[in-house]
Amino acid sequence: MAYRPPLRDYGFLFREVLKLDDYAMVPSIADAPVDLVEQVIEAAGEFAAGVLAPLNGVGDKNGCKLDGDKVTTPPGFKEAYKQLVEGGWPALSVDPQWGGQGLPYVVSVAFMEMSSSANMAFSMYPGLTRGALAALEFGGSDELKNLYLPKMATGEWAGTMNLTEPHCGTDLGMLRTKAVPQPDGTYKISGQKIWISGGEQDFTDNILHLVLARIEGAPAGVKGISLFAVPKFLPNPDGSLGARNTVSCVGLEEKMGIHGNSTCVIQHEDSTGWLIGAENSGLKIMFVMMNEARLGVAVQGLSQAEAANQAAADFARDRLQGRSLTGPKNPEGPADPIVVHPDVRRMLMNSRALIEGGRAFMLWTALHADLAHGHPDETVRTKAGDYMGLLTPVLKAYLTDKGFATANDALQVHGGSGFTEHFPASQYVRDSRITMIYEGTNGIQALDLVGRKLAANGGRAVMSFFAEIDGFVGGEGRDPALKPFVDGLAGAKASLQEATLWLMQNGMANPDNAGAASTDYLHLFGLTSLAYVWALQAEAAQAKVAAGDNDPFYANKLITGRYFLERMLPDAASHLAKLKAGSALMMELPAEAF
Repeated sequence: MAYRPPLRDYGFLFREVLKLDDYAMVPSIADAPVDLVEQVIEAAGEFAAGVLAPLNGVGDKNGCKLDGDKVTTPPGFKEAYKQLVEGGWPALSVDPQWGGQGLPYVVSVAFMEMSSSANMAFSMYPGLTRGALAALEFGGSDELKNLYLPKMATGEWAGTMNLTEPHCGTDLGMLRTKAVPQPDGTYKISGQKIWISGGEQDFTDNILHLVLARIEGAPAGVKGISLFAVPKFLPNPDGSLGARNTVSCVGLEEKMGIHGNSTCVIQHEDSTGWLIGAENSGLKIMFVMMNEARLGVAVQGLSQAEAANQAAADFARDRLQGRSLTGPKNPEGPADPIVVHPDVRRMLMNSRALIEGGRAFMLWTALHADLAHGHPDETVRTKAGDYMGLLTPVLKAYLTDKGFATANDALQVHGGSGFTEHFPASQYVRDSRITMIYEGTNGIQALDLVGRKLAANGGRAVMSFFAEIDGFVGGEGRDPALKPFVDGLAGAKASLQEATLWLMQNGMANPDNAGAASTDYLHLFGLTSLAYVWALQAEAAQAKVAAGDNDPFYANKLITGRYFLERMLPDAASHLAKLKAGSALMMELPAEAF
């Protein structure tokens, strides 16, 4: 199976749905008209399909090897990374101040999806560097930024985040890694960090670890956490490499998937580090990287769904089994291709509707990141920033839950062949499963949504989102063919609003009600968001059809959107009913009964 970048869909979304050229008031977008963006995306697709995709199975089968404290990545990975750097892909949306190309973030997200679809394990290496760069740019001193960011922007140096310890993951307030201040202003960092993706590799000359640690005498819990820049090699002021720091990889995890990425146990033994930001403010700064990473993980969920569905569709068109219920479709052959069977179509159509809706949702949100950073109108910047905070947990959890389900369906389409390693289906299932766990489990994302994001700024973000949907639903002069999309969106929004009011009334009185409702609420939010972006896509596609455009792309887009309305959006009512059931029965059994 050869990966095929979804270039046609990107062109449709950038040009006809998001209408990027309408945002020329944003500097990064002004410098990247749609014609240029499409050229960049086409080149990105060629790199993903031609360089990264052929190495996906190689990485899965060979994995990474540890010799002493040195990691060797799978065959071909080092050479592919060199091509990545030479092509300037790590610097795509980085500020030109640090040597980046300054393209819109929404374009970078498209590249992230294609590279991750082609080879998720490989793409994690530059993805983590991108997140570390964002955190250092946000909280680092000018000296640290000038020293590290130009080399990280190009991919010459890599970055990681060191959060988790053997005894604590989500509850970072329990971390024990300590930082001891030194007379020269540096700190000595001691402790062990686990599950560090890309913690050691053979691509780059240096790796900057962003390490959470507690300075001696700091307050207990999360209020006493600081963030430190701990390089593998201590750089000289001119950027050349100095002595080796006392930080090392002491183990590699044996994992279910993403074998091509080195998941390391990192030991800090009085490692030299520099404080990033103020003392005890580390978690705030690290969350810049974590939010970047959460959006990246959402893209991973989408990307694995896309790659798995492509493999399943190819298999379904080729595999001959049985006859169509309505008569032979391949009368000259011994059987019909399985794509004629309704249950196979159900899985393929569910996947297609999720992927095309999820891609539109992801890019629509990413555009708001560009607006939040560069729009001249403060009101627009504020609203866009609100959306990023509100929608990040929805994107991360919803797209990874559905991405794994799509990969699982793709394996099912393959039948027994999918359970073997002769086909790629099992790798997509194994690789995608981690996306529901790392960067905050999906249950944590749901709690973050209902416990923090809804109430932030007096509920300003969710009220803006509701108002935007109401504005679309109430729009006049639309083609009557769009009525099912408008009605479906209105119904989903009404369910989400009812659920929001229920949480306000019942969640504060009994926090378990909020916890018990959180996952269903998040999925209801995800469905409503997809209903909105499907309505936007349908509006753009229907305009082309009404104008006499016979490109089957538009007709197929409308068919897929209507399938979403009929076969997937009705789940909104189920989520609403379940969340309103409350927590009583969920919490009634004593712990010892489990």
